[in-house]
Amino acid sequence: MSCEISVEFERDGYGYCAYCPELDGYHSQGDSIQEMIENIREAIDLYIETMSDTAMQ
Repeated sequence: MSCEISVEFERDGYGYCAYCPELDGYHSQGDSIQEMIENIREAIDLYIETMSDTAMQ
């Protein structure tokens, strides 16, 4: 199964922040764009893992 998840990001006074509008409450940040991307990917992976665990129960 595959799906698309939007990621919106912006630069702020501390680096970069990102969030996924479809995943309520999933935000991340990083000092660089690369770090922000890695962090939001990790957050999305954890969300998917959590949902998979919930579906298995």
